Amino acid sequence: MVNQLAARNVCFEYPGSPRVLHGVSLELSRGELVSLVGPNGSGKSTLLRCLAGLADLEAGEVLLDGAPLRSSTPRERALRVAVVPQFLPSLFDVRVEDFVLGGRYARIDRWAGPKAADRDALERALAACDALECRGRAMSELSGGQRQRVVVARAVAQEASVLLVDEPTTSLDPDHQVTIFELLARLACEGRVVLVVTHELNLAAQFSAVMAVLHEGRLVARGSVDAMMRSEVLTPVYGERLHFGRMDDGRPFVVPRARMLRRPQG
Repeated sequence: MVNQLAARNVCFEYPGSPRVLHGVSLELSRGELVSLVGPNGSGKSTLLRCLAGLADLEAGEVLLDGAPLRSSTPRERALRVAVVPQFLPSLFDVRVEDFVLGGRYARIDRWAGPKAADRDALERALAACDALECRGRAMSELSGGQRQRVVVARAVAQEASVLLVDEPTTSLDPDHQVTIFELLARLACEGRVVLVVTHELNLAAQFSAVMAVLHEGRLVARGSVDAMMRSEVLTPVYGERLHFGRMDDGRPFVVPRARMLRRPQG
């Protein structure tokens, strides 16, 4: 079981582009759901790719239980780290069952094929993501929300100790948004290392143990939900159009505040 995944002074830039990450350090510990938030273009998805070992760092390193992640093979990483990407290539007529089982490629003998344990992992993952009704269909037949739930199920079926999830609630209705965050929080409570990149500040506030704020490629804040969901933390990052409040149970929330529009005269 992995206890910690850590970025240490990570710098990254794409060829021909300005640097995206500027010396980011972030520790993810077993048992905590960490939400990584920040405006568009702040480097959140890039940092997730770096933490997953999917990007060549310009400087710094990523450590998995103290050992450099770069020293492990792709198959070794797949046994320990699962990733839900923000975008997927076209999947055409790949069946949902085969797609989700593909997340277990590091565990499945290529000659023997899936075993009972793999089928059980498939069923549990689809059920956890409320996607059992999709299992016999092709990925191309699914709605955007159904496809998103199946993509999360693939990573859950992988049964890795680390789960890195990039904007999992895209295309989901509110009920399924809550379902996915409940699942991520439960997996963290069961002992996994879980990071979710999200724009859903209020869902992050309800379910996260820790929030981290990335802005212009730098980690500008990290701490408890109460410490992060404050005007002095979020207004410099998101701008002045935020309204802060608390729910009946005391949990903080934030909503965008519209400018007053002038009604046409006459």
